[in-house]
Amino acid sequence: MIKMELARIIIDERRQDQVIVLKEKEGERQIPIVIGIMEASSIKIKLTGMEVPRPMTHDLLADVIESLGGKIQRVVIDKLVNNTYFAKLEIKTKEGEVKIIDARPSDSIAIAVRSKVPIFVAEEVLNQAAVNPQ
Repeated sequence: MIKMELARIIIDERRQDQVIVLKEKEGERQIPIVIGIMEASSIKIKLTGMEVPRPMTHDLLADVIESLGGKIQRVVIDKLVNNTYFAKLEIKTKEGEVKIIDARPSDSIAIAVRSKVPIFVAEEVLNQAAVNPQ
């Protein structure tokens, strides 16, 4: 698994699909991931520190996990099939067991940003999807 960081969010409100770009923490490879406007907005709101009057969906999910004694440990993007990425949330329970939850990468990244946990991408996925940085 390769540790990644969120490099860019490209939001174009005239389009339905937006793009986030993940970059290797210790390298130059990048992968673009197409996401919805709501998920892109959720990520951007958190990154810019904008205050919202009520919890957004990703805040709610992170809060529920933590209030039940779980701790989000990391996000893993582990598969790419027909141009669709697959991700997992790794959650440690209060009993110490690690639960793997299937999730969309967009939701996973929005939760990772809120919970300040690392994002990893499988080497195989990077080999399939990496683009050269501009």
